[in-house]
Amino acid sequence: MTIHPLAEPLSVPARPELTGGRRIGVLLSHGFTGQPASMKPWGESLAARGYAVELPRLPGHGTTWQEMNTTTWADWYGELTRAFEKLCAENDAVVVGGLSMGGALALRIAEDHADRIAGVMVVNPAIATKRLDVKLLPILKHLVPSFPGIANDIKKPGVEEHGYTKTPLKAAHSMMQAWPTVAADLPRITAPLIYFRSTEDHVVDEKTQPIITGRISSTDVTVVPLENSFHVATLDNDAEKIFEDSAAFIARVTQTG
Repeated sequence: MTIHPLAEPLSVPARPELTGGRRIGVLLSHGFTGQPASMKPWGESLAARGYAVELPRLPGHGTTWQEMNTTTWADWYGELTRAFEKLCAENDAVVVGGLSMGGALALRIAEDHADRIAGVMVVNPAIATKRLDVKLLPILKHLVPSFPGIANDIKKPGVEEHGYTKTPLKAAHSMMQAWPTVAADLPRITAPLIYFRSTEDHVVDEKTQPIITGRISSTDVTVVPLENSFHVATLDNDAEKIFEDSAAFIARVTQTG
């Protein structure tokens, strides 16, 4: 299977001389039908500050939407968990983060490994939706293989996410089947959370945010509005704000500032 040239994962070791002598790891996850290209500028910005960064390519992504239709939430979570274990083995503290579905995966990591997480960073995460057609996915996935794509919801002109032009329905159904479990287990999260939310997002609606901020047990929650970006904010006009604010957040929660 041919992999998109921009879909290679990012793996950078820690530079503790830049982070007060401690090795700090950051796990980042791209979103549904996307690929590492949507997150690499963020990862590279954090790596330049001395943080170890792991940004894996989730199974079925960066190849074809047809291949992605043969993969599931368990596959994506498994790949992210392997990267998380690598970071834990090599660093003194680990922060997890993600965009869209990657945000949901990061939340799941934080739920399953609450005692090993220093902080959580999410950008326009998705664990719920108001869309009525979602209720029909169990039937639709057997009738049609895909819907039109959701990639490139970016306000900044000339920027390309390099995601799929079609949405694979079997994969989408698998993702959405995981949402209730992620939502139900949010009280397990005790680590600090920073939540970046675009004020105009054409992919993830407003149903997710109050579920996350209302259910997690952490008392350290910061919501950062992104007023000049659409869904893929990590490549949009507010990208530098995400990079700067997340770096300050990591330094604070890992006590390396």
